[in-house]
Amino acid sequence: MNHQDRTEKSKTAKKLANKLIFFAGAVLVNFLLPRAAGALKLPLYLDNVGTLVAAVLGGYVPGITVGYLNNIINMQGNPGNAYYVVLSTMIAACGTYLGRKGVFDRFGKALLTIPLFAFIGGALGSILTYLLYGYGMGEGISAPFARTLLENGHMTVFWAQMTSDIFIDLIDKGITVVLVFLILKAIPAKIKPDLWLTGWRQAPLSDDVLAAVRKKSTRSFSLRGKIVTIISVIMVCVAVVTTIISYILYQNFAMKQYTYNCSSAAKVTANLVDPERVGEFIRDGENAPGYMEVKAKLEAIREGNPDVEFIYVYKFTENGVSVVFDLDTPEVKADKPGAVIEYEEYLLSIKNDLLEGKEIEPLLDNTKYGRLLTVFEPIIDSTGKCVCYAAADVKVEDIKLSTLNYMTKVFSLFVGFYIFILALCIWLVDYHLIYPISAMTVSARKFAYDSEEALEISVDRLQHLDISTGDEIENLYESLSKTIAETVGYLEDVEAKGEEIAHMQNGLIYVLADMVESRDKNTGDHVRKTAAYVRLIMKKMKEKGLYPDILTEEYMNDVGNSAPLHDVGKIMVSDVILNKRGKLTDEEFAIMKGHTIAGRKVIENAMALVSDNGYLEEAKNLATYHHERWDGKGYPSGKAGEDIPLSARIMAVADVFDALVSRRSYKEPFSFEKAMSIITEGAGTQFDPQIAAIFAENGEEVKKILEAHESMLQQIV
Repeated sequence: MNHQDRTEKSKTAKKLANKLIFFAGAVLVNFLLPRAAGALKLPLYLDNVGTLVAAVLGGYVPGITVGYLNNIINMQGNPGNAYYVVLSTMIAACGTYLGRKGVFDRFGKALLTIPLFAFIGGALGSILTYLLYGYGMGEGISAPFARTLLENGHMTVFWAQMTSDIFIDLIDKGITVVLVFLILKAIPAKIKPDLWLTGWRQAPLSDDVLAAVRKKSTRSFSLRGKIVTIISVIMVCVAVVTTIISYILYQNFAMKQYTYNCSSAAKVTANLVDPERVGEFIRDGENAPGYMEVKAKLEAIREGNPDVEFIYVYKFTENGVSVVFDLDTPEVKADKPGAVIEYEEYLLSIKNDLLEGKEIEPLLDNTKYGRLLTVFEPIIDSTGKCVCYAAADVKVEDIKLSTLNYMTKVFSLFVGFYIFILALCIWLVDYHLIYPISAMTVSARKFAYDSEEALEISVDRLQHLDISTGDEIENLYESLSKTIAETVGYLEDVEAKGEEIAHMQNGLIYVLADMVESRDKNTGDHVRKTAAYVRLIMKKMKEKGLYPDILTEEYMNDVGNSAPLHDVGKIMVSDVILNKRGKLTDEEFAIMKGHTIAGRKVIENAMALVSDNGYLEEAKNLATYHHERWDGKGYPSGKAGEDIPLSARIMAVADVFDALVSRRSYKEPFSFEKAMSIITEGAGTQFDPQIAAIFAENGEEVKKILEAHESMLQQIV
């Protein structure tokens, strides 16, 4: 390991240590502040300060983890705190989202989050408390205010407690948000980025690229969305199945438990009642010796079994039910001993069994006191005869409430766990899947082929992603990098071969032009000079902004490369005519003019042999129309003005000028000035006026081309 690697490893370890210290501090804040508030007897919770700080600076996973740990730690003092983990995870998730939006950067914006957090902690927390425990106006932080509302207003217990919880939580979350803002401001800005929990398996992406990745739309559902959906569907399915199974099992357990409690209470009651004195108890009631002592013990049995609603002793006769013992409840006044009451409808089906003193299975029926679970226990005298029954009742509503309470706990724990698992899975998916794939996608889309330097930069950008997920993504990255590197090498080879072919092609054009030129003893270095004039004219036209849609780099290269072929048709003209000294006859001139048509046919034949005509299209225009005139008096077609292809109009100026300044067997060369004046005079009649004007304006550069070629010819001679 070299020095640089050791340095990087040391920096990474230091950053990790800072993160751990920071998150441990957030947990400690959550632990200390509620206890400090309790010690100072402040009606505040202050149990989410550390959670929000961790969420804003660290992200979803750290924030939710700190919230989870907060509830686990607080379980030691009150196991019921575990069921409020769903609220902590929701606050952490909201805190992370708002923190990423920059809400906590400004105090005014931070204050706007108070109602949201108060709604989660106050309103949702109050509903959760009700489902878990009901509202008993106990000794909680909000209980005194709730009692005040209940005593001084017209609210129900539910709304009094709800209002109290929301009011207290508004104050609590207001102070929490202020403390969070102050802590965030106190932490140095330079270390904040290092506190965000990352898990890069590649070179970290910039903020701009990350923003682009998050905003990038896809044709259908994004991969991230699909994974989140799959995880959610799986967890919901598991939750539904687990909930149904839990509900059924708990229902059965609850029924057995309540039946057992009723049976135990009935049996203890049966053991307390002396069967030999039942008749006396019915006759004398509370005046019978020992009656009140037995009744007091029955009261104690009911107090020891809070699930049991009613405890009583009945003697069943043909004419009715005689009361032996019955206990008052807050809602129901007890029947007096000795009173005879009618059989309730639910007892009629077992009346005979009751009269015969048989064992009675637990009953679950609707009574005048509601739906009850009832257990009867026979009281047997010394002769083995059943003289009466001890009974205990449980309200079915209590069983339902118990089941609801249990399912609320299951739901609360599941939602809290779901939020944590979802955040963890999204974090893992982002750093192990989404970001690596997106990085490759961005690099591939930015790949440039327009120059060798751009290719090297693009390859370097891809290779520096350094993706190391250790799975199929890494294999894909390595394959992509290798393929693109090889492709770039292949492209460089192709480009080199293309340049070589283009160079060879241009060389062949000049060879062909030289072969044609060598037959005409009068032309000298004509093809090279005219090609140079043509390139100069096009360059100057482009600088002036003329014909911007036509004068592209590709077009100018095509015209420049094909310019030497403008007289290729002369290969079809007889040497006698081509090299005749003196003036041609009309018949000979007609044959000479035919070189334009002959040139077109030669190039058309060449075009038929290749799939990409490229520059040959302009070569055909040059060969065919370079003797056309602006006024329409040229040949072979008599085209006029802009009907003549632009390349041919340019070549017309270059061709005539070179003929004027060159020595011919039938004439002496004109001076540069004389030739340039002839071009100027021909503007608007023989030549395109714009092209002629540009040619004349750049006379110095034209002269340099002419002198350079004359000097070269002299050296050859």
